[in-house]
Amino acid sequence: MGDRAQTIALTTSGGIPEVIWWGGALAEDEDLAQLAAASRQDLTGGMLDALPALSLCPEPGRAFQGQPGLVLAAADGTPLLPRFSFERVEEGDGLLRLISVADGLRLTHELRAYPTGVIGLTTLLDARQPVRLHWMAAPVLPAPQSGEIVDVHGKWTREFHLNRVPWSPGIRLREARTGRSGHEHPPFAIFPADGTTNRQGQAWALHYGWSGGHRMVAEELPDGRRQVQFGHAWGAETLPARHFRTAELLAVWSGVGLNGIGAAFQHDIRDRVVTWPDPARPRPVHYNCWEAVYFDHDLADLCEIADRAADLGAERFVLDDGWFGRRDDDTSSLGDWTVDRRKWPDGLHPLIAHVHDLGMRFGLWFEPEMVNPDSDLMRAHPDWMLGPADQVAGRNQMVLDLARPEVREYLFHAVSEILAEYPIDYIKWDHNRLLPVVDAAQTRGIHELLGALRKAHPGVEIESCASGGGRIDAGILAHTHRVWLSDSNDALERLRMQHDAALFLPAAITGSHVGPRKSHTSGRVLAMSFRAWVAAQRHFGFEMDLRELTQEEAAVLKSVTAWWKANRIWMMGGTIHRIDSDDTAVVAEVQVAADGGRFVLFAGQTETSVQILPRPLRLAGLQPEARYRLRLINPEDAPRQSRGPNALKSGELTLTGGALMQRGVLLPVAWPETIWVVEGERV
Repeated sequence: MGDRAQTIALTTSGGIPEVIWWGGALAEDEDLAQLAAASRQDLTGGMLDALPALSLCPEPGRAFQGQPGLVLAAADGTPLLPRFSFERVEEGDGLLRLISVADGLRLTHELRAYPTGVIGLTTLLDARQPVRLHWMAAPVLPAPQSGEIVDVHGKWTREFHLNRVPWSPGIRLREARTGRSGHEHPPFAIFPADGTTNRQGQAWALHYGWSGGHRMVAEELPDGRRQVQFGHAWGAETLPARHFRTAELLAVWSGVGLNGIGAAFQHDIRDRVVTWPDPARPRPVHYNCWEAVYFDHDLADLCEIADRAADLGAERFVLDDGWFGRRDDDTSSLGDWTVDRRKWPDGLHPLIAHVHDLGMRFGLWFEPEMVNPDSDLMRAHPDWMLGPADQVAGRNQMVLDLARPEVREYLFHAVSEILAEYPIDYIKWDHNRLLPVVDAAQTRGIHELLGALRKAHPGVEIESCASGGGRIDAGILAHTHRVWLSDSNDALERLRMQHDAALFLPAAITGSHVGPRKSHTSGRVLAMSFRAWVAAQRHFGFEMDLRELTQEEAAVLKSVTAWWKANRIWMMGGTIHRIDSDDTAVVAEVQVAADGGRFVLFAGQTETSVQILPRPLRLAGLQPEARYRLRLINPEDAPRQSRGPNALKSGELTLTGGALMQRGVLLPVAWPETIWVVEGERV
């Protein structure tokens, strides 16, 4: 099957089908029988007399020597080694369903072609009698024979960094067992061919759309074949059952470098996975008060801050943690979702009314999946806690067992009552603790709870936050609309995080805020211009005590906010293209409008360059024959050492897309921790 960008072709010799082609679109008249014949391999010494198939689910019962795609046991724990036979294929409207059977078992592999250019793959298992599932992979794909493995690693305040390792005989195993998609091993991987850059070459990529613990196996077999498997974490299905299903594995191939991967995933997340409450509404400028007041809530102070936020151009005001129970710090009250009348004697109405009078909408922070031992909820329902009673706490909190219907019902009503009483159109949904056990039922529970809340309150937008970027995946984004990429508002850290995350995430759902002058997570002091322009690369907002701003800082922030609002429609609907910078001190990207009519170049200087003068930046994603008028929009940020006749410092340039992509553009000299911003418009 295929779509406009890629093709997956399969064959079977009676067993589970196997992929014989995953790559660029095949010709309509390609002889698939010959393609299948061309995939048959020789035998030699030291092997069995037949080569076990690298099928959509490699079977240990057929002497497959690598990682199996299915590990099963009977309900009593007796290992099962089924040998499946292919039964039938079902087709319809972009969906291919391949059904294989064994004694009392039915294995279904679904492949679905989406209009965004992505192919989704899912495995389902049905059993006549309950069985125990240790491991089941989504449909298994072959990996390319050249290149390397690029996966994603991170930690709190340093998310979304790329990890590059060479292929070698054996297994590269990455498993997230924290109950979230995770800071450490988020469920993404890219397999570029040798020589692939951001702009050229082949690359294959996978994204496992699951918000819980997951597992990736990238294996080179002794015979040289390579396979990639994604699925829930080993043992995540804790109870015997008759039906199991993987999450959807999203597959992309690109023949135009890593930017082709990024473009496909960006469009798929923004245009298909996320379902917007109001798709026509521009993304609002966001203000969050967390790094301004933390738990210290005072109506007069918050109204003063709201006044300043509105004057700067904010359109949404979010009240963060500390409004409920007796929540003066992070040791109590999670689970007690009623307004703290000590702080808010008249409820939240006075603050919301003030925010609305300023022309802003109002949002509120929740962390519904968690509970403090010091809470009325835990005292009433100690049995609702997930995991053993003597477990180690995390951030002074435990996890509620969302597999239990009564827990989901309580949380649904608790959140719904707040949304019914107050005019709230935004929730920051946080998740600040690792799970004590790996349990797929917990993930299904949160998806079900979010789905119910979305149905009951369709106009409310939800942000997924998990200690920053600890839960970012297509599974959670099917129920939410925005992610908090990192708890770090340090613009220098954010510049690289946003650059790498653009391979998977669009600007429209990636929250990025202008933080305090002195970063609360790094202690670094950065200029307002740099902080503001880095935040303007994504869904823009502020998160600081706005009363600290100098008159000059406020003027810069107000100016950048106005620029972002004037350009957000085409930017949030466009495509981010990463630039292959020849200067390792420069992190740069181009955002191009959907119609190709305009672009903006962001070029961040992270440190002092090795050479004296800037190297040309070769742009990406432009129309080669089109002519573009370029204008540097922040020339005032030039350092005093910039004293030459650079054209963009004093005027405009008009060049073809071909010239800009082949030779590039020369920017002025820059200090470390500064950024140049260049607008381009087709003429």
